[in-house]
Amino acid sequence: MKLRHWTPLLGFVLPTLIIGYGFVIPRSYIAGVNELTVGFATTVAAASLTYWMGVRAVLREVGAAR
Repeated sequence: MKLRHWTPLLGFVLPTLIIGYGFVIPRSYIAGVNELTVGFATTVAAASLTYWMGVRAVLREVGAAR
C-alpha cells in the first residue's frame, strides 16, 4: 500500500479526532476519560480498520486480475 491509499483515511481520522477531542468532548458533559470517550475512539479505530481491510481487498482483486 502506498501513501496515496492512506490519504482519504487521514482526511477522515485527523479532523474527526481534532474536532471530537479538541472542541466537542471537552465542552460537553462527557469530558474526561470515560465509556463515551473510549467508545468514540473505538468507533474511529474500527472505521479505520474497516477502511484498511477494504483497500487491501480491492488491491488484491486488482492484482489478481492482471
